[in-house]
Amino acid sequence: MAVEQGTLVERDVEKREEARSLWADAWRDLRRRPIFLLSVALIVLLVLVAIFPWAFTDANPRKADLVHDYLKRPDWTDFFGAGWFGYDAQGRSIYARVVYGARASITVGIFVTAAVTVLGGLTGMIAGYFGGGVDAVISRIIDIFFGIPLLLGALVLLNAFTVRTVWTVVLALAVLGWTQIARVMRGAVLTVKQADYVAAGRALGAGTGRLMFRHILPNAVAPVIVVATIALGGYIATEATLSFLGIGLQEPTISWGIDISSAQKVIRTAPYVLFFPAAALSVTVLAFIMMGDAVRDALDPKLR
Repeated sequence: MAVEQGTLVERDVEKREEARSLWADAWRDLRRRPIFLLSVALIVLLVLVAIFPWAFTDANPRKADLVHDYLKRPDWTDFFGAGWFGYDAQGRSIYARVVYGARASITVGIFVTAAVTVLGGLTGMIAGYFGGGVDAVISRIIDIFFGIPLLLGALVLLNAFTVRTVWTVVLALAVLGWTQIARVMRGAVLTVKQADYVAAGRALGAGTGRLMFRHILPNAVAPVIVVATIALGGYIATEATLSFLGIGLQEPTISWGIDISSAQKVIRTAPYVLFFPAAALSVTVLAFIMMGDAVRDALDPKLR
């Protein structure tokens, strides 16, 4: 009897393991990936720096002293101090500006990603679910916006504003960046809506809203999450590029792109002025791309 009970328990455990959902299985896989853990640790650190910059430095990022601090070299003994990374051509602490510059980049990346995910996700889901004429019209609109290069379109839109803030950049990138998410969601919905459980729900009298948000969306959102996570790093890089070109964020907003643009004038005599904001930007973009790659591998059974 004991042996039979033990066998039944083992079979029950195996059934539970087999019944594990896609998300539970993906999370179980992600916890074992060092790249995912490293990227999450970096992103958590960056978010904390963006929210609480004063906890990482007590230096004023806007305080300029041309007399005493003009292009002063880094002081490696001044850990987390104003002179740790040196000073720029206006006598401002590079370390303090790197810390406070994280807020603008992280804010732009997160809010643009949220906006394009909602807008593109809803648009793609409507096109894929209803099909026919609705799909044709929405697809042509997507094609029109998709044909506009993101950077070029943002340059044109932002040039129309005399004052450019974080929210102006978010608006410009969100208006132009939703098409990729819409295409991914449309393709996923076209596949999922053919499933048997959707047909069964429709036969049982489930309404359009219930079918779309309770049955189709949870099973079609995985590729959207992957694309959005990777795109977040791209939006941060785009914001820095726009600020570098002088069309993005403006002073007194502190941005890595603005600092990189200012540093190009003294790159030969003081390369550290360029290195630290550029390194912060690269690490941030890399962290989100690594997390997106790890999530993609975990959610795609073909890559296991």
